[in-house]
Order: sequence, then C-alpha cells, then structure tokens
Amino acid sequence: MNGTAQSNPDTDFQVDPWTHFLGGLLELSPGLCRMLGNLETRLLADALDDIRIVSPVYITGLARSGSTLLLEMLDWHPDTASHRYRDFPMLHTPYWWSRFLDYTPRADSGPAERAHRDGIQVTPESPEAFEEVLWMKHFPDLHRASVSSVLDGDTSNPDFEAFYRDHIRKLLLIRQGRRYLSKANYNITRLEYLLKIFPDARFVVPVRNPVWHIASLMKQHRLFCAGQKDNPRALKHLQRVGHFEFGLDRRPINTGDARETRMIAVLWKQGKEVEAWARYWNSIHGFLAERLERNERLREAALVVPFEELCRRPRGKAAAIFEHCRLPASDSLLERCRERIRFPAYYRPNFTYQELTTIESFTAPTLARLGLVEAVTAGGGETGNG
Repeated sequence: MNGTAQSNPDTDFQVDPWTHFLGGLLELSPGLCRMLGNLETRLLADALDDIRIVSPVYITGLARSGSTLLLEMLDWHPDTASHRYRDFPMLHTPYWWSRFLDYTPRADSGPAERAHRDGIQVTPESPEAFEEVLWMKHFPDLHRASVSSVLDGDTSNPDFEAFYRDHIRKLLLIRQGRRYLSKANYNITRLEYLLKIFPDARFVVPVRNPVWHIASLMKQHRLFCAGQKDNPRALKHLQRVGHFEFGLDRRPINTGDARETRMIAVLWKQGKEVEAWARYWNSIHGFLAERLERNERLREAALVVPFEELCRRPRGKAAAIFEHCRLPASDSLLERCRERIRFPAYYRPNFTYQELTTIESFTAPTLARLGLVEAVTAGGGETGNG
C-alpha cells in the first residue's frame, strides 16, 4: 500500500494480488501458521541457542503521535532489528521468508510515499509495525471493542510468550541485530504484560498536542475511508495486519472503561468526530497516566516523549531517547536525527472555537496529569518548521 515514487490517490491503497491471496490463505489457517513457525524454530535451534533477548525497545502510543518517526530514528542505530515491510505476510516464518526473498529477483524501485501521504518515504526494507499479526493469532478478542484490551502483569499465555520470544530471536538472527525494536500502537495497553515477559524492556511513548493530534487522526480517517472504498483489498489488508486506527473498520481500543468505549463508538457513528476523538485521546492517555502513577517499575522503564519537544530540540531529545533505550548514540547519528526531525508541514488544524473548547475540556486534565502542558504547547505548538 505504498503507491509509486510519487503519491497517487488512485494507487496508494492498492494491494497486489499475490499479497492479497497469500494473506487470505494464512488468515484462514492460524493453526498452520503456528505449526510452521514452531517447525522453523526447531530447525533453527542450534543457531538460536546463542541469541539472547536483551532490553527490547517498544515504541507505542496512540496512532499519529510521532511513532513512525521514532521508529525510523531508532532503526538507524546499528544494534537494533525490527520488522520490515517485506516481512508481510509470512510473519510466522520470518527466517524462511527472508531467505526466499533474498533469492527471488525483484524489480528495483525507489522510495515511495506511504499511503498516509505524510511525507514519509518507504521501501520494502523500511521498518514497519507488524507484530500485531502475532498478537491477534494468540489473543483473538484483542480488537473487539466490547472486550477490554488490557493485558497486565496478571496476564499469562505461555504458548504466546514462547512463540513471541522465538520470533524475536529469529528476527535478531535474520537482521544480525542485538536489540529488538518494535513499533506497535496497541501495545499501549500491554506495557505491564510486556514488562512481565521482558523485565529489562524499554518503552518510548510519544504524546502529541491534542489539537494537532486530533486533526491528524481525522485527516487520516477521511483519507483511509476514501482509499478503502476505491480499493476493497486495502480494507482486508489492514484487518489482516491489525490496523484498525482509522478507515472503514475503525475500532476503539478498550482501556477497561466499557461505557466510555461505547460512547466513543456511538459518537463516531453519529459523525461527531471532534468529541469522539477528544474522548479517545483522553481515554488512551488517561490509562497511560494511571498505569505510570501506580507502577514504579513501569515509570522507570517508560519514557514519555512530547512530540513537539522532539521537533523543537531534535538532537537533544534524540540523545535522551537513545540513552533511555540503552543505545549509545554517535555524533553522526544524532546529527542525522537533527536533520530529519521537524514539524509536519502538510496540513494545519482548522477547528472552530467550539471544537477547540471541546478538545480542551476532555484532554487538558490528562495532559496536566502527565506533566506535559508546557512541553506540547511552548512556542505556540507545531509551528517551528511547518
């Protein structure tokens, strides 16, 4: 779903027939996926024995908060290994699929702007969020809005945990990396469970000025709805990879408050987008604040990154992020971050006074609770480079 080297509304959401067919086949055979994945692990046992999972790095937060920018930045580090666009649809057998692709002739193509039309250029080798495919196979109710999406320290799923550890080790083997790097928006409700699996995990959680954030979410939803109507395969593709943030099958994350989740869904259905998104922003970040307040270990493991501050001080903030992730950063890497990171220049919010008041009424208390009021508003918000 990347289009050509120049973004094209007619092709951005196209899914090639082979990917659509193979993805559909695997969707119908979850048991086969796990069986093949376990077989691959057994055959790689000798190679995997020496691979340890040390301080995996997780980027997570509400979509459109700057998570892709952080993923790109951390993926530049020579020690990290992450999923790539080329890994889909064979996520359960990453080693075999990677070797197959290595020996398969492919047409050379330059970077293409991704379907989000946000200026981010990608290739098959670009890092991407794909681990949700694994979570959905082992936790089938994760994306049912009527069911809590929270997985915490009391959660136990030995089959998933063993499969997940093996999967990460295989990625480290394929990419010759030392540190697993993940971007997964839905992990925001799984921080404590991930900390249980990996006690030395590091979390990076971007938080964005609610006005700009909600404007971006609304823009993406309109874009994805139009793209999926014109390209039905795109809807199925996003369902298979576990992206329900926007589009024709938009689903809210249930953070444990069933009543509020239902309200958000009703407001979306009624076309009351601003109030719905304001409530949703508050639901996600209120959940984050509550978990950080009550869990000292999680507070130490998680770094909340104000998106606006990252854009205002890219080099300094990048240095702090790498330090938190226990990834030594060279001067050249930090300089690359400084050159790459900037405020978006491809849209601006256009809310009425009443809509701005609505957003503030729902989000201001939680923003203050996170201690981020000044960080996301200093200097007038997202005006630095765009």
